Formats: sequence, C-alpha cells, structure tokens
Amino acid sequence: MGMYKYIRQAWKKPSESLGDLWQQRIIKWRNEPATLRIERPTRLDRARSLGYKAKPGFIIVRQRVDRGGRQRPQIRHPRRSKAMSRRKDLTMNYQAVAENRAARKYPNCEALNSYFVGEDGLNYWYEIILVDRHNPSIVADSHINWIIGHKGRSERGLTSAGKRGRGLLNKGKGAEKLRPSLRAHDRKGN
Repeated sequence: MGMYKYIRQAWKKPSESLGDLWQQRIIKWRNEPATLRIERPTRLDRARSLGYKAKPGFIIVRQRVDRGGRQRPQIRHPRRSKAMSRRKDLTMNYQAVAENRAARKYPNCEALNSYFVGEDGLNYWYEIILVDRHNPSIVADSHINWIIGHKGRSERGLTSAGKRGRGLLNKGKGAEKLRPSLRAHDRKGN
C-alpha cells in the first residue's frame, strides 16, 4: 500500500486511529482564531486529491464554524403559531459557509475546494484550498490558470460543497427542477 492509502485509512475513524493526538489537536484549535492560515495540509491525501499542489500560489486555511441550528432574533409578539419558530433552516451546509468565510478573509484568492478536518460538541473545522489568482506561477500553470476567470466561486455556490447544497450532485428522476437553479426554474414559469 502507498503512503496516501494509509493516511486515508487513518482518517476513516480519526478518534480511534489518532487517539490522544486527535484530542490534543482539537483542544489547541479551539484557542486559535476562527480563520487561520496554515503551512501545510492536515490531510495530505485529501488535499492532493482535491487539487492542492505544494507550490507558490496555493494557500491552506483552517476555518472554524459554530455547530447548531441557525436562530433568528427573538420574536416579540407573534400572531400565528407558525411565526413563533426561532429556528432558521438554511440551504447552505457548514462546509459552504466555511468556504465563504475563508474566501472573504482572503479577497485576492479563490476557493478551489475544501475538506473536513475535525469536530467537537461546539464547532466544525474545515481546511480550504485557496488559489492566489495574481501569483505568476498560477498564471503560468495551464492546469490551474482557469480559476483566474472564475471570480467568487464559493459565493456563487460553484465549489463542490456549494453544489451539494444546491442539489446539483443529484441526477435524473427527482432532480428536474434543480438545473440551472431552483430560482431560474421558478422564473421560467414552470
């Protein structure tokens, strides 16, 4: 087995295979800022499979997102029982929220993709692969320079997590209204 296969196996059940290291890592991450640029990926196998290269122009950011349902402000005088609900169900998943926050923090970069690295009772942690659109080595690389013309990928739901939240990973029966988007389908008059 190659090295990446062993790394992938260890991340199947990280709390068991990584043991104390996993716990210490989570405790350390809790005290760090919500958005933190890191030197190298925590999950090298996953980062490489999503397009990460160890070269100038590629940035890895660890993003912390609070877990739990999203709440509206307190409702003062509702007239109907339907209006009493404080919970707000968003269509965006935690990973897409993490990508948006990281991309907003680094405006000269584009979110290529992201992957899960940890969770506890209060938070999720994701690592986001950002690509610097103005870096000469990115402009010269024919495999990645397509991203230069794709501004605001994470905000427009074009990353893998964003597409999952929009339902675009479903195909065929039951997915007729999803393309190009639910809003576009409604505007079409169907």
